[in-house]
Amino acid sequence: MKLLLDTHIILWAVSQPERLSMNVAAELTNESNELWFSPISIWEIFLLAEKRRIILKTTSLEFFKNVINELCLIEAPLTWEAAVRSRLINLSHQDPADRFIAATAIFYGLKLVTSDEILIKSQDIAVIPNR
Repeated sequence: MKLLLDTHIILWAVSQPERLSMNVAAELTNESNELWFSPISIWEIFLLAEKRRIILKTTSLEFFKNVINELCLIEAPLTWEAAVRSRLINLSHQDPADRFIAATAIFYGLKLVTSDEILIKSQDIAVIPNR
């Protein structure tokens, strides 16, 4: 299965694995699954660090390089089709990061792993909920 990890899932996987449900933890360690990330998650992690909502032991860039290697993440490049789809997706809010991540999951045919209830409730996105 091809899984797109939402930003908080990436952060929890490397720093707070106890916040992952048993199902999500099993999917992340299942070697037959591919784990993908959106470049938007890098942007979000940089913002969280700048706002001091998360504290990183290294620079944001070094942190993300380490995360990519540790989780063996595959990049889902942002495309113009995903950008267009981000505006067409039916979500109850306008959060650009959520919209880009959801649109990326749809565009690449990935299941989104998330705890975000708005994304979980969307009929447009295939989701593995972290509950």
